Amino acid sequence: MSLIHGLQETRALYLEKRLIFVFLMGFASGLPFLLTGATLSIRLAEAGLSLTTIGFFALVGTPYNLKYLWAPLIDRIHLPLLSGILGRRRSWMALIQVGLMASIVALGVIDPVSRPEWTAFLAFAVAFFSASQDIVIDAYRIEILDEDQQGAGAAMTQAGYRFGLLAAGAGALYLASSIHWQIVYQIMAALGLIGLITTLFAPLPRANTPEEGTIDPESGWFHATLIAPFVEFFQRNTIGSAITILVFILLYKFGDAFAGVMANPFYILIGFTKVEIANVSKVFGVFATLLGVFLGGQVVKRFGILDSLLYCGILQMISNLMFAAQAAIGPEVGFLFLTIGIENLSGGMGSAAFVAYLSMLCNTAYTGTQYALFTSLMAFGRTWFSAASGWTADQMDWAIFFIISTFLAMPGLLLLMWMKRHLPIRVQRGLPNETTVVSGS
Repeated sequence: MSLIHGLQETRALYLEKRLIFVFLMGFASGLPFLLTGATLSIRLAEAGLSLTTIGFFALVGTPYNLKYLWAPLIDRIHLPLLSGILGRRRSWMALIQVGLMASIVALGVIDPVSRPEWTAFLAFAVAFFSASQDIVIDAYRIEILDEDQQGAGAAMTQAGYRFGLLAAGAGALYLASSIHWQIVYQIMAALGLIGLITTLFAPLPRANTPEEGTIDPESGWFHATLIAPFVEFFQRNTIGSAITILVFILLYKFGDAFAGVMANPFYILIGFTKVEIANVSKVFGVFATLLGVFLGGQVVKRFGILDSLLYCGILQMISNLMFAAQAAIGPEVGFLFLTIGIENLSGGMGSAAFVAYLSMLCNTAYTGTQYALFTSLMAFGRTWFSAASGWTADQMDWAIFFIISTFLAMPGLLLLMWMKRHLPIRVQRGLPNETTVVSGS
């Protein structure tokens, strides 16, 4: 009976109305990511571009690294007319989503062989709108959910995100096998309407976020929007602790990101077909990730955030060794199912725990700005640090490459072990100086 009761509670939790909207916004967030990442890399490989060039195309994701620079503007500025109709968060979401769909269509039109510079520019534009959308969606999720819903919210966000990846990954590959890439990107742009429609019908946030009228006239708008969010985070955690947290955010996913940039070229070069890649990596992999996401939400609830980050991080690190084994075995589809299953299951668990951790670090008075800072640091390792992964893979055997990526995950885990003992999570909600200390475990 207790098991049945637990399942009923879990079902009721994830079917709550606000969490459904969070799921759909997660889909909107995940959809454009692969269109400038893995899916684009396959398109570039088919066009005949080199591995090194494909690796450096990871730099088009730079807006994900720098989004904290314009996050304060999105956090504070009320758009004329639209804000009065949709509210501050939803008006920004709607405007950005229109720009996102237009840039995806344009990216599909450009030939990457004859106009590689325009391909890079438009991919950068898609990444810019996608990163801006993430700023608003992340802030909206944190503000609309109660503290005891943040773990489930992280899980639903990741679930929706993975379905977005499924559409832009396997969906795009299946379509590209029979129609031109231009039409594929037009269809992907049309799927962006899911996010736009969700935005129009989503409820207003009910969090205690700062409004224009609360800004101290002596400090001014610049201080309130650009300086105060960062000062608050450093004051709440002390300078040393805050820097340690930021370094950890930078390092936690580094090993996975370094290996992930080369995953699709790896599949192709060792002999897998596009259909096999789509079936195993993009379809089966998504569902393995979804299972990992929901397991991650339960792990966070059972063990706490920091312990969950450690357990899931160790699993993520071990999963990189599966790719080394795959390199030794070759294009064996059965073993690829095992490799992708372990990698995506552990990755989903780690992502759910990591999103919950980042959410708990934010003060809802500056949600968009602070969360954007954290996710920008996470993305930095995925783009700039990982841009050299193509060159690295060209210099050595695939198995050695993935072993190196495994070791790159260790600094983040060692730092986390120290943080568990010395840095509890300090949670603050709203403008009053009321800080809650969450146990390190």
